[in-house]
Amino acid sequence: MSSSQLSWQDLQPNISGYSSVFSLIAEEKTDSLAKVQPRLLNALKYIHQQTEGFPLLLVCSQENVDYLKLIAHQMQLIASEPCNLYGGHYHINTDYVTLHPPSDPSHPFTVTGQVHFAEWIENNQLFGYVRLRHDGIQLEPGLIHRANGSTLVLSLHTLQTQPLLWLRLKRAIQLGSIEWQSTDERSPLPVSIPPLPLNLKLVLCGNRNTLAAFQENDPELYELATYTEFEENLQIVDEHDLLAWCRWTQHLALEANFPIPQMNFWPPLIREAVRYTYDQKVLPLCPRWLLRQIREAFMQGHTLSEATLLSALKLRNWREAFLAERMHDEILLKQIIIETNGELVGQVNGLSVVEVPGHPRPWGEPSRITCVTYPGDGEFTDVERKVELGGKIHAKGIMIMQAYLIAELELEQQLPFSASLVFEQSYSEVDGDSASLAELCALISALANQPVNQQIAVTGSVDQFGNIQPVGGLNEKIEGFFTICNARKLTSQQGVIIPACNVRNLSLNQDVVDAVEQGLFHIWAINRADEALPLLTRVAWRSEKENGDCLLSRIQERIIQFNNHEASYRPWPFSWLNWFK
Repeated sequence: MSSSQLSWQDLQPNISGYSSVFSLIAEEKTDSLAKVQPRLLNALKYIHQQTEGFPLLLVCSQENVDYLKLIAHQMQLIASEPCNLYGGHYHINTDYVTLHPPSDPSHPFTVTGQVHFAEWIENNQLFGYVRLRHDGIQLEPGLIHRANGSTLVLSLHTLQTQPLLWLRLKRAIQLGSIEWQSTDERSPLPVSIPPLPLNLKLVLCGNRNTLAAFQENDPELYELATYTEFEENLQIVDEHDLLAWCRWTQHLALEANFPIPQMNFWPPLIREAVRYTYDQKVLPLCPRWLLRQIREAFMQGHTLSEATLLSALKLRNWREAFLAERMHDEILLKQIIIETNGELVGQVNGLSVVEVPGHPRPWGEPSRITCVTYPGDGEFTDVERKVELGGKIHAKGIMIMQAYLIAELELEQQLPFSASLVFEQSYSEVDGDSASLAELCALISALANQPVNQQIAVTGSVDQFGNIQPVGGLNEKIEGFFTICNARKLTSQQGVIIPACNVRNLSLNQDVVDAVEQGLFHIWAINRADEALPLLTRVAWRSEKENGDCLLSRIQERIIQFNNHEASYRPWPFSWLNWFK
């Protein structure tokens, strides 16, 4: 039983062995995407060298200005210093316009091949326009003219919302020239304007849904395009990976004119990063997320240190905690009944995550799961499903849990008991299978008539063989139950049972870690359902001895007693009929 109990060191990412890495970070003050985005870098180099076909690169990434700017900057570094002139020079007379070869980069349509990007574009912004004046016309260049000879980085969603804009851009790249059009379809251009030669490479950034829509709308071009991804996370295998991540983060800080992070800045940033990625071996590469942590820490003291980052995180949590605190108050005021002491038959504290639309972060809170059994035909009633408050995944978890229990009982006949399972005081839809272990424990408790320790909460998904599968929102779930127990005073017996495969997802706040270190709170990690039952009921599920006491034997004995009791009454109707003969 004690072998599954986690130590306080298991509750956060282990970074004690990386102090030497932190001392090496500042040795290199600038870094590119080479170590953290090798696929993206390879694709940018490939599209830069492409000379045949349609030069289109599709990047699966966010479409905000930070990503577009970063990709455009890296593309400019790959292109190195421009040495050629592109475009041309328009000479405008009253009655005609002529185009001359590029010779002077000061002319508005003669460029040196600079990479440009835009988060949102419209027709005039992209293609320029013809301005009519009293003394003639004036040609205004657009983004496509300024990026001529180089690369244009755009949001794919922007083009999909303006299909005519995309068709015109695609045609210009295919023809290798930019044709001038009147801004008013009813009024043609007063003079003929020669098209400008175009040599342009295109990088379109979009999320998976946007890319899927592009594939459906333009399948031929999608097949010809080069594809890559801006990887949102970095797998940390060794200290070289961690060093690359830290240098990438430092690079972003310096590019945004923040100071070099201090050595003690990195441990709390890594712990917060693990909460974001939900994996102790994975760290985020998202520039927006990283810059937010850096910016808020800097605002606390104009330095990037452990103290400023922790202060920023604490302040942010407090600003966003109103709803979570009110929900916890409902439990503490006993408007929502959650027991954290004593023992009860057929009742288990499950753990759930609450996500409210418009609220920036989810939070965890315990849920009271109860089960009652009664003579019946073996039907297990999922009350949430019956009243259409249970989702399909939750219903699937209930059915899998039932299958495991029936298989374990090894019955030769139908179970003579029926059961009813419910989330008490739940008034909204319940979905997910993370409560299936808690529901199984409540059902076994009710069948065996064995009370459950209410000081322990449970989360985990069960398969048909009794294996415990990982669940989401683990940090929030543990912290939610700890908050309630801590407010009611810790008893040194309280804790949470979690799947063993979820240990790598832990990055708990310091209050929980300190309580576990002091022995005031406990966390057990299990691999199988039968490991949770002794912790909750103090009775093993299966006994190694032939006639030993266990939950399984108690349920089987109860079934036998019920069947014998029922059989003793079966002859009665027949003897009653014989009385009339």
